[in-house]
Amino acid sequence: MKEYLLNILKKYKIQLGLLLFFLVWMLFFDEYNWMRIQNDSQKLESLKEEKLYLKEKIEEDRQQLHTLQNDTEALERFAREEYMLKKDNEEVFIIIENEDK
Repeated sequence: MKEYLLNILKKYKIQLGLLLFFLVWMLFFDEYNWMRIQNDSQKLESLKEEKLYLKEKIEEDRQQLHTLQNDTEALERFAREEYMLKKDNEEVFIIIENEDK
């Protein structure tokens, strides 16, 4: 068996060398090599996750916009919480809790 493999190696050494060179070239040195394909597939997965997150965020914002356009109490609450707005006869106290304990 060992002699048979050695005979094949001697007989086809140029073809095997070219095949090995081609495989090494395609795996490491080509423009679309194996490492680049792996990096691109990881980027694709992270972009798909980001796309899902952004779609959910857009839907939440649409619901909030619909609520703010149709409910004046919700609009007032939003303005007070986000922009610290107040009515003329009100006083606003902001309480900041220390995270150091």
